Amino acid sequence: MTIAQSIFLGIVQGLTELLPISSSAHLNLIPWIFNWEMPESFDIALHLGTLLAITLFFFKDWIQLIKGGYEQVVKKKKTTEGRIFWYIVIATIPTGILSLILEKMSDALCERFGIEMPLIAIALIVLGIVLYLVDKKSEAKVKYENMTFKQSFLIGLSQAIAAAFPGTSRSGITMTVARALKIDRESAAKYSFLLSTPIICAAVLVSITSFEFTLSFFLGVLFSFLVGIIVIKFLLNYLKKGSFKIFAIYRVILGILILSLYFARL
Repeated sequence: MTIAQSIFLGIVQGLTELLPISSSAHLNLIPWIFNWEMPESFDIALHLGTLLAITLFFFKDWIQLIKGGYEQVVKKKKTTEGRIFWYIVIATIPTGILSLILEKMSDALCERFGIEMPLIAIALIVLGIVLYLVDKKSEAKVKYENMTFKQSFLIGLSQAIAAAFPGTSRSGITMTVARALKIDRESAAKYSFLLSTPIICAAVLVSITSFEFTLSFFLGVLFSFLVGIIVIKFLLNYLKKGSFKIFAIYRVILGILILSLYFARL
């Protein structure tokens, strides 16, 4: 993989992992279109960049969450941060196990029948439509600080759907479920980012021994990180007044283009 390719893919990862438009769709689509060879480990390596972006951007939040979680167990001190911390922990464990199972089943199915690109396209279109309808019809009654255990658990568990259906988008499905549960847009995005941190961290740690620490690796991670920081700030500001409509439309258009290109190549 060339340096230019790694930088380009790093930028794509930073943009698409954090917006509800699916990084897996784009990181599969681009090599497919241009006939690039991208090792599977490089895909996970790019996630290291967005993981660092989320961790740095929400560093103070994570310090407060960890502190609150500790105090809730040791000092029996109940705080919003402690409650949210344990919500994330409890939601992550079953989600991680279920995601591994569903991802292996999905990979086996795609490899056997060669239907990865059509599945990605369908997932983009379907969730795009669902995201638009849910976001349009759902009220914004609940803020991040007031989320219940049931809401947080359902949002967390929904991440497994992204593992089962490439193109779904982890952030896309969690934000959609959050909006369906009447959580406001900005809070939905923030909780989605925090919730993704342990899942992405686990994926990176599992694959770290297969990373090739070349210049391309470091540049891909660097650009994924830099773009990720910009995207997080943009999205949180945008969602204070904007909706998910533009992302839903983009998903549907991209899905249609992928299907058209797929059938044109048959």
